[in-house]
Amino acid sequence: MKLLLKILNVFFVFLGVIFFILILGVIYFFVFDPFNLKTFIPEDQSLFSTTKNLIFQRESVDPNIDRNPLLNSEQEVMLESVGVDTSKLPSEITPEMQKCFIEKLGQERASEIIGGSSPTAGEIISANSCLK
Repeated sequence: MKLLLKILNVFFVFLGVIFFILILGVIYFFVFDPFNLKTFIPEDQSLFSTTKNLIFQRESVDPNIDRNPLLNSEQEVMLESVGVDTSKLPSEITPEMQKCFIEKLGQERASEIIGGSSPTAGEIISANSCLK
């Protein structure tokens, strides 16, 4: 029994050492990139470059520009805070869109939003299909 425990102990220590060496190797190749493998990964698809573009290269938005004539400034701010580009929204509401909004949000809430109330994030998600 003691021999079996000794063999298992040696086996798991050996596996631990191999695992540690593999982790050190991956870190070395990731940090120093000796084979220049990072050139094969497009920078536009990496998480770091996407975050960097959002933070550092964000275009300045002039708050005085009306990006959509149907929305008031409060609605534009609300939509842009959840990631909706208000300049790409339709500039006029068709009867089909109105019918879809009423089906998705209800008559009362659709009328409130048309009257100037800001939509919630859930309402934006549920009524997104109406804008296409």
